[in-house]
Amino acid sequence: MYVIVGLGNPGKKYENTRHNIGFITLDYLADRHGIKITKIKHKALVGEGNISGQKVLLVKPQTYMNLSGNSVREVMEYYKEDIENLMVIYDDIDIPVGSVRIRKKGSAGTHNGMRSIVYDLQSDQFPRIRIGMGKSGNVDLKDFVTGGFSKGEKEIFERAVVHAADAVECFLQYGIDRAMNEYNTKGAVGEEKGNE
Repeated sequence: MYVIVGLGNPGKKYENTRHNIGFITLDYLADRHGIKITKIKHKALVGEGNISGQKVLLVKPQTYMNLSGNSVREVMEYYKEDIENLMVIYDDIDIPVGSVRIRKKGSAGTHNGMRSIVYDLQSDQFPRIRIGMGKSGNVDLKDFVTGGFSKGEKEIFERAVVHAADAVECFLQYGIDRAMNEYNTKGAVGEEKGNE
């Protein structure tokens, strides 16, 4: 089984914010495959189903971003899954707005939710998909990531969410290397065709 985690903050206040792009992507993926993410288990909302011929558990931690690792650790311990079968989707201010970057493993960077997961799992050897938020400019970082999308950004992020969901399907069917080759983008999805 594969565990696909989308990061975000629970509650209406954060629903359509940059920091919740992981939740938004997971919801889109769930809708596409008829999976309901409604069960409360392991400090998360979870839903089980099949995607690309694989059994999956979709997970939205409800611990608030900075404690995401508490929930992910519980899930991984309960199901005794290999760490390579975990995929985490989250926002990243360090890559261009609307870009999608897939990596096999690596550090948490500046993202507190990922830092929490790496700390709780005591490993960074798992795949992840980062969706670029771009720089906050003069806006306070906390206000930026918990802020909503501007009208101009909405379409950019809708494309990025679809692209990230496609990448998850590719990962499940063909593995992380092919997903990286086919779905990594340098800039916003749809604005250029180059892979890295």
